[in-house]
Amino acid sequence: MSSSTAKGGRGGTPSGGLFAAQAPRPLADRLRPAVLSEVVGQDHLIGTDGPIGRMVAGHRLASMILWGPPGSGKTTIARLLADVAELDFEPLSAVFSGVADLRKIFAAAKERRSMGRGTLLFIDEIHRFNRAQQDGFLPYVEDGTVILIGATTENPSFELNAALLSRCQVFVLKRLDEAALEELLSRAEADASRALPLEADARAALIAMADGDGRYLFNLSEELFALGDAEPLDTARLITLVQKRAPIYDKAQEGHYNLISALHKSLRGSDVDASLYWLARMLGGGEDPVYIARRLVRFASEDVGMADPQALPQALAAWDTYERLGTPEGELAIAQSVIYLATAPKSNAAYRAFGNAKRAAAETGSLAPPMHILNAPTGLMRDLGYGKGYDYDHDAPEAFSGQNYFPEGMARRELYQPVERGFERDIRKRLDYWAKLRRERGGD
Repeated sequence: MSSSTAKGGRGGTPSGGLFAAQAPRPLADRLRPAVLSEVVGQDHLIGTDGPIGRMVAGHRLASMILWGPPGSGKTTIARLLADVAELDFEPLSAVFSGVADLRKIFAAAKERRSMGRGTLLFIDEIHRFNRAQQDGFLPYVEDGTVILIGATTENPSFELNAALLSRCQVFVLKRLDEAALEELLSRAEADASRALPLEADARAALIAMADGDGRYLFNLSEELFALGDAEPLDTARLITLVQKRAPIYDKAQEGHYNLISALHKSLRGSDVDASLYWLARMLGGGEDPVYIARRLVRFASEDVGMADPQALPQALAAWDTYERLGTPEGELAIAQSVIYLATAPKSNAAYRAFGNAKRAAAETGSLAPPMHILNAPTGLMRDLGYGKGYDYDHDAPEAFSGQNYFPEGMARRELYQPVERGFERDIRKRLDYWAKLRRERGGD
C-alpha cells in the first residue's frame, strides 16, 4: 500500500477556508466513525472474518462496489479504507459529475502514482453513470492507477457494466438493525451529554421511523435535542413533532421486484397474513394498485388455476372494482382478492399443461388433424373422406365416444395432470373415468 496520507479523514480541518472548522456541522457528520471498528451493523464485511476486514489485515485493497440501502455506511467505509490504506481520497458523486471531472481525477492519480502515491476514487451513486462513462473507468482500474470504490443503492447486476463488475468485488451492506440503531442513539446522547427526551415506547418508535437508515436517525435525534429540556415524549407526541421517513421503495427498480416477488410467493405459500403485509408495503410505498391487480389476475390463473375456477373471476372483479372506485376505497377490493387467493387451494396444473402442449406442438410440427374430426362443407371434401367415421359424442353412452382426437401418427399424451386439491379433485375423477371408457372402446 502507498505510504502517502489519505485526505479528509475524521479529525482533520474541514476544507473550505479559514473559518470552515467553526461552521455548524450536522450530527451525522460529527459522529462519523474514525476507525472501521466504529462502523455499526456491517461486521459481516469489516469484521476480522469479513472480506474487507481480511483485506485490511493483509495490507491489500481491491476495487469494490458497496451495495446497500441509504444510511448504511457506504461512504464512511470508503473514507476509512482510504485512511487505513494511506491512499489519497478522491470523492465524486455521479449525480453532479461528468467525464470532465473524471479526466481531472485520473490525471491527478497518474501524477501521484509517478511519485509513489496511490489514489482511492470513491464514486457515490455509481449506477447513475451511463454505460459509456463506466467503460471509461476500466483502463485506470485495470492498471492500478486508482482503487475504485463505487457506492450504489441499486442492484449492480442490473445497473453496472459486466466489464466493470468483473474488475470489482461486490459487497452487500445490510440495512441497520435495531441493535445498530440503538448504538447510534447512545453515541448521539453521549455527544449531547444528555438523554433524548423520549419514553421507552417512543424511543422504539423513533428507531422504527429511521427504517434502517443511520443518517436519518441522527437527523431525527438532532430535531429532538433542539427541543431542549422538554418532558419525555410519548409515541403520539413524537409522531406529531418529527417527519416519518418515507418507505424505501422505487417502483422502477429492485425494491419493486423484490416486494411483488414477496407477495406472489406468500400467496403461493397460502400465508394470508404475510400476503396482506406485503400488499400494504407495496401500497404504502406508492405502487400503482392497477399493477398489483394485474399481477393478482396472473396469480389466479398460474397458481390457483382449476383448483378453484372462481379465483380468476374474483381477481378480475377486484381489478374492475378498483378501476371504478379508485384509491383508497378500491384498495379494499384488492385486499379481498389477496385474501381469496391466499386461502384458495393451489394448482399450477393448467400452467404446466399449457407448457406441455406448446412443447408437444413444437415437437410434432404441422401434423394434420385426423380426417374423422374435419368438417366437410362441400361434396368434394366428403368424397375425400372429411368427417368420415366421426362419432357424435352426445349420441354415445355417457356422452363419450372415446375416439382419438390427436393427429394420426402421434401417440396420445397426458398433458394436463390435475392435482388432488379443490375442484381439480373432481376433474381428476372425471379424467380417470373417461380414460377407462376410452380403453374399453379402443380410443387409445
